[in-house]
Amino acid sequence: MHARAVAVTTTALLGAALLAPASRAQASHEGAGPVVIAHRGASAYAPENTLAAVDKAAELGIDWVENDVQRTRDGELVVIHDESLRRTTDVEEVYPDRAPWQVKDFTAAEIARLDAGSWFGAAYAGARVPTLEQFVARLERHHQKLLLEIKSPELYPGIEHETLKVLGNEGWLDRRHVSGRLIVQSFSADSVRTVHELKPAVKTGFLGTPPVSDLPAYAEFTDQINPSHDSLSLGYVSAVQAFTGPRGRPMEVFAWTVDDAADARVTAGYGVDGIITNRPDVVRAATHGEASDNE
Repeated sequence: MHARAVAVTTTALLGAALLAPASRAQASHEGAGPVVIAHRGASAYAPENTLAAVDKAAELGIDWVENDVQRTRDGELVVIHDESLRRTTDVEEVYPDRAPWQVKDFTAAEIARLDAGSWFGAAYAGARVPTLEQFVARLERHHQKLLLEIKSPELYPGIEHETLKVLGNEGWLDRRHVSGRLIVQSFSADSVRTVHELKPAVKTGFLGTPPVSDLPAYAEFTDQINPSHDSLSLGYVSAVQAFTGPRGRPMEVFAWTVDDAADARVTAGYGVDGIITNRPDVVRAATHGEASDNE
């Protein structure tokens, strides 16, 4: 990443955040709680990043779904987390001589043959790795929202442009979607910056915990700083939220990946704007005062 350090009074800013009785997000979430985002769909209950996981999130009443996009050898965008197909499909059986079974080395048609559900449970046998088009179509059917991670962009030069093209073709870059139903994020600051430069109206997120001194630079191209929940503090969250992002609104914090009710309550107490979780019903119950059968 090439985020530059900017000489600002960040020490004073962080000190003020630490002394603040409540952050902006805490005030806005009183009685409401942070946004709950289903990580790779409701992936504690259905195979991750499949349409079944989207359906399960919808069944649980979860609006936001996170997923990961990568590119096949022939240029198709598919929804899968790992760079290798090995963990979540039967690729070793179907293509035994193709190790290390990386997504980028298979065509879309070859990946479409794979079973992406049996590893999770027999009830999901035959589930497929969806294309990005198939995934957003299922979200649209359920009137859900999309937190889209561009995965390992260094492996896929130009994937930012291609992802935005697919989203545009599928109707996800109109005002209705970009105003409240779409966020694009990445662990790569360069990738996030590229998305912002290509389509400034799209809300963006950086996955990580950059130093407070670097936040002014990040605020030029990302609307969110989305760290691991165990790296957070009230002061850090408040410091992020004190900045205005590139779209003229206060920056936000979505924390990941929280599956335990106690951790969810602690994370919500930091004033985060959202919590990414494999068990969205558990986190919602813990942070919104609802009952959950799985807590």
